[in-house]
Amino acid sequence: MALKIGDIITFKRTFTTKDVELFTEVSCDEGVHHITPDEQGRLVIQGLLTATLPTKIGGDANVLARTMNFEFIRPVFTGDTIKCEVEIQSYEWEESKKRTSIGTTFTCKNQDGKEVLKGSFAGVIL
Repeated sequence: MALKIGDIITFKRTFTTKDVELFTEVSCDEGVHHITPDEQGRLVIQGLLTATLPTKIGGDANVLARTMNFEFIRPVFTGDTIKCEVEIQSYEWEESKKRTSIGTTFTCKNQDGKEVLKGSFAGVIL
């Protein structure tokens, strides 16, 4: 994947009850709000499950993350479709280290266009 400063990469995902169940098993995050449906039958998605959207985009670019910053704005529920947009802020070959460094910012919005998560990640390209 050839990247440059200013590029915006997007990824969209609809979260399911099965996603929450699997993430609960792996993370052991068994908060009541993740295992008990609300009055509309929805579960609250774990924040770090939502945070897999920008990390998926980084993974597609073979980024080995060094820092990650997340600001969780509002809850995400099962059935929500979240669109993540990652913008490349820095992309630079480091001759002395023989590697490319990358810095990004991202925002994730639900199907209603409301921001649910924002932040940044930086690392090196493998």
